[in-house]
Amino acid sequence: DLDHLRRCIEMMGATDEVTVVDVTSAFATFSVMGPRSREFLQSLTPADMSHEAFPFATSRHIDLGYATVRATRITYVGELGWELYVPTEFSANVFDTLQEAGGGFGLPLAGYHALDSLRMEKGYRHWGHDISPDENPIEAGLGFVVALDKPGGFIGRDAVARAKAEGVHQRLVQFAMRDSSRLLYHNEPIWRDGRIVGRITSGMYGHFLDRSLGMGYVENADGVADAAWVNAGSYEIEVSGERFAADAQLSPWYDPKSERVKA
Repeated sequence: DLDHLRRCIEMMGATDEVTVVDVTSAFATFSVMGPRSREFLQSLTPADMSHEAFPFATSRHIDLGYATVRATRITYVGELGWELYVPTEFSANVFDTLQEAGGGFGLPLAGYHALDSLRMEKGYRHWGHDISPDENPIEAGLGFVVALDKPGGFIGRDAVARAKAEGVHQRLVQFAMRDSSRLLYHNEPIWRDGRIVGRITSGMYGHFLDRSLGMGYVENADGVADAAWVNAGSYEIEVSGERFAADAQLSPWYDPKSERVKA
């Protein structure tokens, strides 16, 4: 992100004055996620955490422990939740405050593998694995987050508009193994109707769904890889030289309409 911002600044006209400062070391980040996250945080702050006062994708400062923290209602696990950005000098106190109050709410600590499992169930993309400069938002199934009518446009707007109008030759697809003893990691070949059409970009076991999950791009070199073409295929994933049947769909396996996230 920092590199991108700096390169954009270099492209600006000489009359524009913009600076970017890396404040990464100034903040710790805690993710408070889960169906009871609103109730939990409300017990710790006088701020109004209701949906009406604090809707999805908004950010505001709240008092928590000895600190004023930036709470952002966003999630990478597919449940109601907030990310808390805490000044480093207050991070130990805020962590202790969360831990001490969490007992009555069944609060566990979760590591990155747990978060990775949850984001796979929800179909959240991972930068560097599932999305990169080599794919466009239409191919990645992220066209809904791109405002083509944004005043003034944006870098890459014309390319995205062209991909949307003309169609794309690959799409990111969600997979669930029928034999869930076969675990996916990444780079496993994807077979469609007896032909290799792509590879798995991310894989993890989905503990809530109790299935082995993966996502990856499938390519249709003969035409547009639209939803009808994706849904018409029969899929297998190759694991250690063997092919195993998999279910495929474009939408997430868990809460595809994000009703829980936006509750």
